[in-house]
Amino acid sequence: MSKKLYIANISNSVDLTSLQNLFAQVGLVKKASVISGISKGFGFVEMSSEEEAKAGIKKFNGFEYAGRTLQVRYS
Repeated sequence: MSKKLYIANISNSVDLTSLQNLFAQVGLVKKASVISGISKGFGFVEMSSEEEAKAGIKKFNGFEYAGRTLQVRYS
């Protein structure tokens, strides 16, 4: 069963492809979206399993990416 993650503090320079490629390091990304612009900078990634979602949280929560420290949690 897939699991959706919320990613906060995304740099405006991060696009959909780079976010997908980042989370593909821990598993299959089923769907992703980036909401950027003034005072936004968040997105969602749907991983194909709960185990992959947990791995994404473990690896990327607190991870510095594109000059920002990501905050990753279940959506």
